[in-house]
Amino acid sequence: MNVKRIGILFFLFILAVVGGNAADKEKAPNVIVIFPDQYRQFSLGFWAKDDNARHIQGNPDPVHTPALDKLAESGVVFNRAMSNFPLCSPFRGMMLTGKYPSSNGITANCRKDRKVGIKVDGKAIGNIFSEAGYETAYFGKCHWQRTEPLFDKEGNYVGTTEAPGGHYTNNYDTYVPPGGPRLGFDYFFQTLRDTHTNPLCYSNDPKAINGLKDGELYMPHRFNAAVETEAVLNYLDNTHNQRDPEKPFFITWSLNPPHNPWTEEHTDMRFFPQYTHNGEVIIDSLLLRENADKEVGNYAPYYFANVSAVDFFIGEVLKKLDEMGETENTIILFTSDHGEMLGSHGRKGKPFPEVEAFNIPFVLKWGNKLEHRIEDLMICAPDIMPTLLGIAGLENLIPESVQGTNYADVIKNPASKNVKRPKAVLYFDYTSRGLYTGQYTFVVKEDGNGKLKEVFYYDNEKDPYQLHRITGRFMNKKLVKGFKKELAKQLVAINDKWAQKKICGDYLDY
Repeated sequence: MNVKRIGILFFLFILAVVGGNAADKEKAPNVIVIFPDQYRQFSLGFWAKDDNARHIQGNPDPVHTPALDKLAESGVVFNRAMSNFPLCSPFRGMMLTGKYPSSNGITANCRKDRKVGIKVDGKAIGNIFSEAGYETAYFGKCHWQRTEPLFDKEGNYVGTTEAPGGHYTNNYDTYVPPGGPRLGFDYFFQTLRDTHTNPLCYSNDPKAINGLKDGELYMPHRFNAAVETEAVLNYLDNTHNQRDPEKPFFITWSLNPPHNPWTEEHTDMRFFPQYTHNGEVIIDSLLLRENADKEVGNYAPYYFANVSAVDFFIGEVLKKLDEMGETENTIILFTSDHGEMLGSHGRKGKPFPEVEAFNIPFVLKWGNKLEHRIEDLMICAPDIMPTLLGIAGLENLIPESVQGTNYADVIKNPASKNVKRPKAVLYFDYTSRGLYTGQYTFVVKEDGNGKLKEVFYYDNEKDPYQLHRITGRFMNKKLVKGFKKELAKQLVAINDKWAQKKICGDYLDY
C-alpha cells in the first residue's frame, strides 16, 4: 500500500473519530419524568441527612429511600417546589400543558359526576417532544380524561354510551383512548384505580397486556408499581421493538403509591417491618412534626412502606439507565403531584393551604451537567413543561400559549439574571386562592356565593409548622395590601375564573 493511500485512510479514520465525537456531543438528551402520587416533600430520606433539614419547614419524615437519596445527592434539589392546586387531575393538567386550570380545562379532579377533562390542542409536552423527534411513552396513572360511561360491563372500551356501552370502568380516572387525548405519547401503558394490588390496565402494546387489544381491560392482580416497572424496563430494553433506539426517549411515569388506601392489603409489606419496633408500630417514632395528630395519622407506617416501595421500583429503573450507559445523557426529574397531610392539622389528604399538601419533592439530575445543590427557586407545576423543554435545548418549541416559566437558565446557572425568580406563586383549591412566597402563605376563601368568607396568612419562618393563622387585627396591613394586589394581578394575568367572575371582588381589586 503506497504512502499516499495510507495518508488518505488515516485522514478518513481521524475524520470518523472526530465526527463520531461531535455526533456524541450533539446527541439529544433523553428525558424521564417520574412522579408518584401523593408523595410528601418531607418523605425523602435526603432531608434527614447532614444538615439538609434546615432547608425545609420543620422535621423530615423518618423514611428509608436509598435510591432517591442517591439521586438527590447528585442532583439539584428544590426545597420550595409547589403543586399550585394540590390534587391529582389539576396538577397533571398544569404539568402536561404548562397552563393553569382555567386555561387547560382541568379545574377539579376528574370523576364521573363532573364534566371536567383536559383541553386537547396538540401542544402538550408529549406533543412537543414527539415533534422534536423523540420517542414518547407514558406509564401509570393518567387522570386527565373526562370520565364517561363508554365501556361495556366487563370494562372494555367501546366508545359509546349505547349498549353494550353505558358503563364506567372507574369512578375517577378513566381509560384514555388513542389519538389527541393521549397528548402526543406514542407508547401507552395505563394503570387505573387506587387499589394498588388490583389495578386496571390498558395499553397499545399487546405483549404488555397478555395479548389484548388497545382498550381491552387487562387485570394483572399484582402490585401496580411492580407492573409498571416491568413495562418501563421492557421499554428501555426495547424487548420487542417498542421504540426506535436511534431516537432519544421522553418517558413520563406516574406511580399510584403512596396514594391511599393505606392498608396491609394495598401495601407492599416487604417494606413495612422497618417502620416498626420488633413488629410493634410506635406512632410517636414516625410522626415527628409538631403539628401532627397521632390518632389521625395512625396510617403512617403503611404510607411510609409505600414510599419505600416506590423508592425501590424507581431504583430498578435508575439502575437500568446505568446499565444501558444512558444515565449521563438523561435528564431525570423526580417530583409528585401533591403531598399528604399525614395527620398534620388533624387532616388526611391534600387540597389544603399547608406545606404538607402543596410543597412537593423536586429533584433534577442530568449527569454531570447540573451540579448538586439545594435550590430555593419556587418552581411550580406550569413551569415543568417549558423548563424541561428549555433544559433539553428545545426552548424554541415552547408554545406561546404556555403560562409557566422556562427556568432552564436559572437551573443551569443559579447566578443567571436572564429570568427573574418569582417572589410569589399562586395557590388554588376549590374555594380558595392564595400566594406562597416562601416566607408567607396568604389565603383568601370565598363563601360559595362569590363573596369573601375568610382571609389569613402564615409566617412560615416564625411558625414553620403553621400552627397559628394570622387573621383580623393581628395581620400586618401593609403586608396584606401587597398580597392582595399581587394575587389579583396574577389571577388576571392567567385569566383565572376568579378574575373572570370577580369572585371575592368585594375584597380583591381586579
